[in-house]
Amino acid sequence: MNSIRQVPSRMKTRMSETTLAAERDHFEKQQLSSISKAINSSETPLKEKHARRIILGTHRQKGAYTFWSYAMGLPLPSSSILSWKFCHVVHKVLRDGHRNSLQDCMRHYSDVAETGLLWNNIRDRHGYAQLVSSYSKLLCNKMEFHTKHSEIPCSLEVTDELLERTAGTDINNVFQLTVEIFDYMDTELRLAEAVLRQLNMSIAISTLTSGQCKLAPLIQVIQDCSHLYHYTVKLLFKLHACLPADTLQGHRERFHDQFHSLKTFLNKARDMMYFKRLIQIPRLPDSPPNFLRASALAEHVKPMVVIPDNEEPEEQEEDDPEPLIDVSEAAPIMNSQPMADIFDQAFGPPNNGFDDRELQIERLKREIELLQAELEKIKGEAQRYITQLKSQINSLEAELEEQRMQKQRALVENEQLRIELESYHHRSVEHESLQATFTEAEKRAQATDMRYNKLKEKHAELVANHAELLRKSADTVKMLSATQQTQEEVERTKLQLAFEIERVRQEADMKMEEQKFDMDKLRRELEEKSSEIHRVKASLQTTEKTGEMMNSSMAALQAEKERLMRSVSEKDAELSSLKQAAQLKESSLLQERDRSIRELGELQGKLKEKSSREEQLQQKLLEEQFSLLQATVTEAENIIQDAVAKLDDPLHIRCASSPDYLISRAEATLSSVDKVQADHTEFVKNMKDAGGLVRALTKFSHLAADTITNGGATANMAPTDQADRLTEHCKGCATQSLHFLRDLKSKSSLKGADPTSIRAAVQKILRIGQDLRPKGMDVGKDELGDMVEKEMAATSAAIEEAVRRIDEMMNQARKDTTGVKLEVNERILFSCTDLMKAIRLLVIASTDLQKEIVESGRGGATVKDFYARNSRWTEGLISASKAVGWGATQMVDSADKVVLHTGKYEELIVCSHEIAASTAQLVAASKVKAEPSSKRLGVLQQASRHVNEMAANVVASTRTGLEQIEDKDTMNFSGMSLIKLRKEEMESQVKVLELESMLGNERLRLGELRKKHYEIAGVPLEQMAQDNGLQTSSYATPSSPKPSKPTLMKKPALAQKPNILSKSMVTIVYQTLR
Repeated sequence: MNSIRQVPSRMKTRMSETTLAAERDHFEKQQLSSISKAINSSETPLKEKHARRIILGTHRQKGAYTFWSYAMGLPLPSSSILSWKFCHVVHKVLRDGHRNSLQDCMRHYSDVAETGLLWNNIRDRHGYAQLVSSYSKLLCNKMEFHTKHSEIPCSLEVTDELLERTAGTDINNVFQLTVEIFDYMDTELRLAEAVLRQLNMSIAISTLTSGQCKLAPLIQVIQDCSHLYHYTVKLLFKLHACLPADTLQGHRERFHDQFHSLKTFLNKARDMMYFKRLIQIPRLPDSPPNFLRASALAEHVKPMVVIPDNEEPEEQEEDDPEPLIDVSEAAPIMNSQPMADIFDQAFGPPNNGFDDRELQIERLKREIELLQAELEKIKGEAQRYITQLKSQINSLEAELEEQRMQKQRALVENEQLRIELESYHHRSVEHESLQATFTEAEKRAQATDMRYNKLKEKHAELVANHAELLRKSADTVKMLSATQQTQEEVERTKLQLAFEIERVRQEADMKMEEQKFDMDKLRRELEEKSSEIHRVKASLQTTEKTGEMMNSSMAALQAEKERLMRSVSEKDAELSSLKQAAQLKESSLLQERDRSIRELGELQGKLKEKSSREEQLQQKLLEEQFSLLQATVTEAENIIQDAVAKLDDPLHIRCASSPDYLISRAEATLSSVDKVQADHTEFVKNMKDAGGLVRALTKFSHLAADTITNGGATANMAPTDQADRLTEHCKGCATQSLHFLRDLKSKSSLKGADPTSIRAAVQKILRIGQDLRPKGMDVGKDELGDMVEKEMAATSAAIEEAVRRIDEMMNQARKDTTGVKLEVNERILFSCTDLMKAIRLLVIASTDLQKEIVESGRGGATVKDFYARNSRWTEGLISASKAVGWGATQMVDSADKVVLHTGKYEELIVCSHEIAASTAQLVAASKVKAEPSSKRLGVLQQASRHVNEMAANVVASTRTGLEQIEDKDTMNFSGMSLIKLRKEEMESQVKVLELESMLGNERLRLGELRKKHYEIAGVPLEQMAQDNGLQTSSYATPSSPKPSKPTLMKKPALAQKPNILSKSMVTIVYQTLR
């Protein structure tokens, strides 16, 4: 029986544990869902319902450890928007969460700081990186401040009395607290300025989700700044009451900067539509408070931030309603249930059916409790707002009353001080007369002395009263600083009075000295002074009257006190009336909120209808634009296909076109391809306007078809090899164009369409067209004369430079080398110097002969006309002049390398041969137009032979030096066996075969280089063979000459080898030019 009775209690315990575990799992699941929905990477503002659930979770668990356990698993480094929302949620948890949340957040202080440092040096496209950095600095500063000052909550909602207790009486602590609040305010304002700086104020940015995402945290910033501004004003007035104004100059300047920044921020935020429905932003005064005037504290009004209760409507979601937070002591859950219900829940209903009424009842109870909690929260906020208003009214009334009382006291004190000053003057005069009377008559002086003592006692009493009034004034100054300016005037009056008293005392002492000398005279005038004694008595009576007047003034002050008490009672009555008005205002505000919610629902419905209509119109516009694009693409395909058909049309074979026209068409096509690509990119970004892409495709199709058609016409006139390649590239261009156009016709492949392949095909056509252009056709014949003079001048300059460099090398060699090496270097450099001098004489003789040829052959034409008429001869002369200058430069470089032991002696020999060939070419080119009997021609030939002799001397000097330097070791055959000799012989034969093979390969390479040289020089091998009666080999006959820009168009650098003909080709060139 006992065991049966104990079943319900055991089942009750088991059900309680099961229910608590289920509630805990439900709570953790709900917290995880709220955190994941509140902190995500979508650029939308944080929803209040998710933040509210997170905050309620901190109150339920009395801490934020559950929030941090889930939040630290978020991928904060992956998204700046995710980090931004994380900082926003942490800010709300600090402000509105449980008071223990600050300690949990401080444990993750380093994580918040590292998040800010991570995004500090990163630039993202949304602009959140720098905002996250500023926000993390704000959160770190906030946690440090409230950890240090634990009396001030993170919501910053404290009374003025608590602020006074936190600051303390030590002025150094007040000073330090003010600096910390300044730093706190700076971090808040920096975040606000960073957010507003990134917003485009020219549009309604606050109505967009991207703008609202950035603006949402500024609500907490506005709440913090309103409290920080009020605390700063209070603390600065307290500092100015205790410290000199000069010491606080920096504080005032910093406050003024923050005041203007805060006012600008609040004005901008007040104009934004986003904040108008979420927060009532206070207005700051036009100018900052004047801390130098103590009464300005009464003019200060604490800015009040009001958060309306228009919470966003709850959406239909899949998650369960959040359970009620148990803020009271844990009461037994199942006590009220009957015993039968416990057995039904444990073992099921008697009929083994499923009864869900209990679940529905529990769900309804939870919903009722949630609604009650929300209602209590609303009532609490309203009561807190009313309390704040009441406290503000009370403080303002108390300050007003204090100022009135202080004003009355100051007036009374001023009047008393004035009366005392006058009485003191009278007493000073009386004191002098009493002293004189005392010296004249001892008896009467005794009476006078007694009266004087009484007067002194009265004076001391007045002084004591004056000191008491001063102490009261000092206490009044400490309580309220509104009468500071009046007190300063009183102090100045005191100083003046003290100075006047001191002056009177000094005058009295002087009088006493004078009166000692006049003692005899005063005795004789004793009778006369008796009348003055009567006046003293009258003055004493006046002093007594003054005491009576002071008593009457005290009675007046008592009456004023009673009047003030009556005024206090009247103010209490007014306060009760204000309370009733506040309650009426609260009810009206609730009604206004309900009406606003209804209007908001209606406006949202209209907005959704308008948005759907706009989406339909946008979709229709997109379809029309795409159909227009498809029609344009179809027409472009027809144009290009028609151009491709002409390539295989027999009637088109007779058509011909020049390479120049083909090049112009190809270049225009390339420009149109770039335009198509740019307009395609713009169309992909904004598909509402296809006009630019349609125009670009129309132009591209015509230009591409024109290029293809002219490419086929040019191929009809070109050699077979190049014609086939040109036709193939034209067809390839058409194929790539049609493929690109097909991609544009489909929405799926529209974004991936790329005209790069078309550009490559057109560039191939352009290169073939440039190859088909004849050589030298882009060279102006009128420029040949100038080029001849420039090349001859350049050759002379190169030779002068070579002579100078050889002299420098000679001097350097004498410093660095000795012995055989110095002898070899001097011999080589002397021979090179002689060769350069001979070349200089050759150039001078060639220039003179050239002038003679031009003067004798031009007739009545100009020099430029003569050169243009004999262009081939001019080109040969220019080529020969370049060869001579280049050979001189190469000779100097090779000699420099030999002297420095970094080159080979064979290079000097080759350069000598090149110079001999170049001079032979220059003589041959000059001899073509010269008269056989010309004396200057003989001089030129003599100079040419001298150059050849000097070149031979260079070769001989080089070889001799090489033989002197080489260390020729004689072979030692002693001790070598037959087998070893045989082996050495075989290795030598292998080396000989290798060298012969290398020699053959190098000769073949030399032949190919000379062949390419002749082609670049512009002398076709067929023409040279025909001029000399030779048969051209098959490999030397190209299908078509490869066009290239002639050497006349660009002067090569001195270190670049020009187009030099060998000695064997000089005769051929001479006959050709002849």
